[in-house]
Amino acid sequence: MDCAAEEAEIRRAVDGLSGLRGLRFNLGQRLLTIDADDSAVEPALAAIRKVGFDPQPVAPAVKADGHSSGDGHDHEVVRGQLPKLAAALLLAICAEVIGYFAPETLVWRGAGLAVAAVAIWLAGFDVYKKGLTALRHGRLNINALMTVAVTGAFVIGQWPEAAMVMALYAIAEAIEARAVDRARNAIKGLLALAPEEASVRQPDGSWATQPVGVVAVGALLRVKPGERVPMDGIVRSGQTSINQAPVTGESIPVDKGAGDPVFAGTINDSGTFEFEVTAAASNSTLARIIHAVEEAQATRAPTQGFVDRFAAVYTPAVFVIAVAVALLGPWLLGWTWLQAVYKALVLLVIACPCALVISTPVTIVSGLAAAARRGILIKGGIYLEEARKLKAIALDKTGTITEGKPRLVDWSVVEAGTDPAVAEHIAVVLASHSDHPVSKAIAAGLRPNSVEARNFTALTGRGVQAEVDGVTYVLGNHRLIEERRQCSPALEAQLKRHEEAGRTVTLLATPERVIALFAVADTIKPSSREAVASLRALGITPVMLTGDNQATASAVAHEAGIEQARGNLLPEHKLEAIKALQREMGPTAMTGDGINDAPALAQADIGVAMGAAGTDTAMEAADVVVMNDDLRRIGEAVELSRSTHAVLWQNITLALGIKAVFLILAVFGSATMWMAVFADMGASLLVVLNGLRLLGKAPKG
Repeated sequence: MDCAAEEAEIRRAVDGLSGLRGLRFNLGQRLLTIDADDSAVEPALAAIRKVGFDPQPVAPAVKADGHSSGDGHDHEVVRGQLPKLAAALLLAICAEVIGYFAPETLVWRGAGLAVAAVAIWLAGFDVYKKGLTALRHGRLNINALMTVAVTGAFVIGQWPEAAMVMALYAIAEAIEARAVDRARNAIKGLLALAPEEASVRQPDGSWATQPVGVVAVGALLRVKPGERVPMDGIVRSGQTSINQAPVTGESIPVDKGAGDPVFAGTINDSGTFEFEVTAAASNSTLARIIHAVEEAQATRAPTQGFVDRFAAVYTPAVFVIAVAVALLGPWLLGWTWLQAVYKALVLLVIACPCALVISTPVTIVSGLAAAARRGILIKGGIYLEEARKLKAIALDKTGTITEGKPRLVDWSVVEAGTDPAVAEHIAVVLASHSDHPVSKAIAAGLRPNSVEARNFTALTGRGVQAEVDGVTYVLGNHRLIEERRQCSPALEAQLKRHEEAGRTVTLLATPERVIALFAVADTIKPSSREAVASLRALGITPVMLTGDNQATASAVAHEAGIEQARGNLLPEHKLEAIKALQREMGPTAMTGDGINDAPALAQADIGVAMGAAGTDTAMEAADVVVMNDDLRRIGEAVELSRSTHAVLWQNITLALGIKAVFLILAVFGSATMWMAVFADMGASLLVVLNGLRLLGKAPKG
């Protein structure tokens, strides 16, 4: 089962069967799922066999990610055919030699016919089997066309050519199958990344090697340097550096310590560490990536749908032309009946729509796989095609343009004569006793010390208070200082400068005076400016949409190079903003976290989730998932979409152009069946190899 035409044949074969609820095709993996009552399964399989297919159950063996491990089946089939195809080609050559050099005697002619017949049987048994079945049911597929063409050539005395055409066709089909499998299995390389065994801590404290399929969530695993991480989890002890390229596309290893997440299939570069399993092997981030790409492969892109509809009309049309050539050629053009029939048979071989039909899925699958290698998960061919049309992209601020983690970016003493070291020591003590993100950022940005404090009090919504050396200090926000009537015009001017820059200011004060201020901000990612510039270069207008105040939004947008920024937006306001962008500019994408921005993501032409490694919700909500936090990947996805579109139409032009040239040659020139089979299979191989070029696009760092 390779293409939409065969899918249609199977659907027609089982149409109307009682107890059959539905069929789910995954042509990319050659899988068919039958949703039916138990009593309807065997009748459905029998109906499928009746039209020439041989359904086989999927092997029950699964790998670490829960997917079937039988990916080498197609390669094994092709390898098993090679001796038979080689023998068929050798016999076809013998038939050609006999036909060309042997004397025209009954014995030699009989020998040539016999050799040609054996060559056709060796190379074309499966073709004849499917072709006769298709003809019996009134369907014109490639097997039917080849069956008619080869049989006709044999009957009219062109048996050497009939043998060679069938042998070459079968060999070309085998080569094409290998090439197509490369595209189909491009993402399958990820399957080998996750180890099938893990070192698991036992109740008695010892370590034992177990299959990952039986390791429970919550188990403690150990990974040594150079080994791959077997499952998703959280580091509990140890420090290391991990190469996360297989999952996130990051080219630089990421440092990991206690509390950091790790993903199945990534590579431990340095130290030994232990981690707690957070997801079963079948539900790891890697497994979900593979599943999402397989689902995307099973969907039909717009161009693919167009090609399938065109091919459904094209093949019968050429068949009618071939019949017309055979019947009318002798009357209108003065050909002999044998010449007319021969030209018609050549037309039948050329008529095969394989190159046209296969041109789109190979290209789409290659594009999806190339994106996955970059850490860009595209949920369907439609989004891969439509990304090239984007005119605007709405960007959430926190976690998309910025790091999503507040940091201490500036601090200074306010009261003249205050020792900065003393102010720093006191601020660290107060900040370290608060769980507020701003307090944590202050504590992380200052030097720790051993200053003692007591009588800590949390001032809800305002800050914290504590005694140090008998003096009561507060570390709080602007509102707290105003309530304490400690704001001066000079201090207000400093606060305004920081707040206009999008910073959150916290002040350290005694009962008498303010002694220091600390400015915390959610800093933009190092890659954001470059990402925004690349989007502009692609002709896409970036717009920031955020729930933060307008001053902060404007400051961050200016720093990132974005001209339009809209702040103070609730989720429903973001939804209205997306609708406005679509009206004003055209196709619009929305980039967010996949949770709070769900309405806007749903409304956008393409929804993009950022930093979704390990996040189920984001992976489900968005059409495109960037597995790390690198905003540059969006521009890469648009570039890949444009490259994919170009290759798609190159392939369609190649397929139709080669067909058109040889159709004209077949009718008005001297095209032979040899030329026809080379034109047909040559076009197929060309479009497959051209589509595979997308896999060669190296991920950016």
